Amino acid sequence: MKMPVTEKINKALFILNPNSGVLPVNYIVSKDMDRRKSKLSFVKSLVKEDTVSLIKQNFDKYDVFIAAGGDGTVHTVASELVGSKKILGVLPLGSGNGFAKEFGFNMNIRSLLSNIEKGESIDIDVIEINEKLCLNVAGIGLDSFVAHSFNNLKLRGFLPYVWVTLKTFLRLRPFHVTIKCGGEEIVSEKLFVLTIANTRQFGNNAFIAPDARPNDGIIDIVLIKPFPKILGPLFIIRLFTKKINKSKYVRHIKTDKEIIIQTDETRFHIDGEPLKISGEVVVRIKKEVLKVLKTAGNKFIFNS
Repeated sequence: MKMPVTEKINKALFILNPNSGVLPVNYIVSKDMDRRKSKLSFVKSLVKEDTVSLIKQNFDKYDVFIAAGGDGTVHTVASELVGSKKILGVLPLGSGNGFAKEFGFNMNIRSLLSNIEKGESIDIDVIEINEKLCLNVAGIGLDSFVAHSFNNLKLRGFLPYVWVTLKTFLRLRPFHVTIKCGGEEIVSEKLFVLTIANTRQFGNNAFIAPDARPNDGIIDIVLIKPFPKILGPLFIIRLFTKKINKSKYVRHIKTDKEIIIQTDETRFHIDGEPLKISGEVVVRIKKEVLKVLKTAGNKFIFNS
């Protein structure tokens, strides 16, 4: 851990995960932050427990907490800020950066410092999955199987992720899911993908729920039924052109009610982080409980 400057002269604390994403890029960003010691405070956190501890120790000293890492780092920082008046910002250094891309955060530190100085924010919803926080997307199926496989790789970055995704897709088999909404069974079928979405994309601008908004009080559920694998390239095109919901193999459900998911498949992911869940999965929406730093790139949220 490293804190190069005095906390009290800064509005924001940057929490840097030095192991996120592509290490050469991370190294360059870390050096850039070192050069800006007079303008910002930052700490390096190697593990989740350190991040949580650092936020608790510095909670009253800062108005804004910047997660400098991937979606996992963002998730950890956000978990400590939910329900408070503190603001979440992101310096994206991960492989997918789904949350950062959705909210218009980029690697331009000067621009980020300008946004911090303005101090404007938007209140967004979060989703609870068995009382675990979901900011972006969660689910079961191809994306969760990829998350579990990718987690075991030493390599990081876009190309290794594509390779793992291709291998997983070729081996993909359907799983059975039952979904109850408001106590009524609405789904009982085999699927390739079940996505629970608070925002529009997985990451890397792959839009699984093009109509989702993180401040509408709605849970978006996207179901992809088994389809001929020869159509895989078409699904990829639709993901990146925001047209996935045009496919006859895709069903999109919107609700603000509690959802209960039952399946024998245990390999889930939440915000790209793999985990295993056995038994009933309870999904709820918590409305406008997290403040996110306003950027020029997240205007679409305000205008929706």
